[in-house]
Amino acid sequence: MNKRSKNTRDEQGKWEIAGGGLKWGVTAEDNVRREIKEEYDADAKNIIFMGYRDVFRELEDGTPTHWLMLDYAVEVNPSQVKRNEPDMSDAIDWFTLDTQPSPTHSQHKTLINKYHDQLKQILNN
Repeated sequence: MNKRSKNTRDEQGKWEIAGGGLKWGVTAEDNVRREIKEEYDADAKNIIFMGYRDVFRELEDGTPTHWLMLDYAVEVNPSQVKRNEPDMSDAIDWFTLDTQPSPTHSQHKTLINKYHDQLKQILNN
């Protein structure tokens, strides 16, 4: 997970997993590979689609937004992982499903709760 810096759009100082927007003309899985490489300088070895979530949020000015989150579990080689975007991330670290950092991104608990059993099964394989 990485800790968002003061340079991020919102939720500064909160821990999150890698993520980002889809680029036009690029498949969802190739976008996952790109984000993992951009944020952690690691190669995605195994990508598992877990599901999707509708996320309804408001911007700071009150503008409503609707995001469609495509949720993936991604295997990486831990020795490859580094903080590759130091301007956007204050720190990176590893956590277990049962030992999460604080504070976390507003969507993190929803993600963990929805996929907890599926993630446990993936991690035990």
